Amino acid sequence: MFLKKTLFATLVIQLFCVVTLWAQTESTLAISGEVSVPLTLKKSDLAAFETISHKVKDRDGKEHEFKGVALFELLKKAGVSNGAQLRGENLVKYVLIQAADGYEVLYALPEIDPDFTDQIILLATEKDGKALENGEGPFRIITPNDKKQARWIREVRSIKVGFAKE
Repeated sequence: MFLKKTLFATLVIQLFCVVTLWAQTESTLAISGEVSVPLTLKKSDLAAFETISHKVKDRDGKEHEFKGVALFELLKKAGVSNGAQLRGENLVKYVLIQAADGYEVLYALPEIDPDFTDQIILLATEKDGKALENGEGPFRIITPNDKKQARWIREVRSIKVGFAKE
């Protein structure tokens, strides 16, 4: 009986250590592909960018305020073609966003560029004044003008810029 209790206590302590280490590991966001400056960003790195917010309704009709950084600003920092450069072959560039669970969404680069659209796609880090919870963050895409929220991808881990034609 003593051996079972000792073994159980050891397992509980090991599990606590693993959970603590996992919680202390800060998730990163990688921006790669057709960029001049590949980036690996932590949530703390986003403080260097202007914070914006969107008040939007979830699929149940409840309003939430999301805060974060314009996706365009991150892509611009990575050296992605934008503005006047976004013509000709650059118009067939896309942005592929992948979540921790493998879920992926796709945007045409002009959907993100303010020279082409009034919509600001948000890389959110907060919801209703609090950090995004596990299962939703630390990074989430909010596309306020989409009629369906299928591209409101949770747990974003990577953004890859590519060409639609090779």
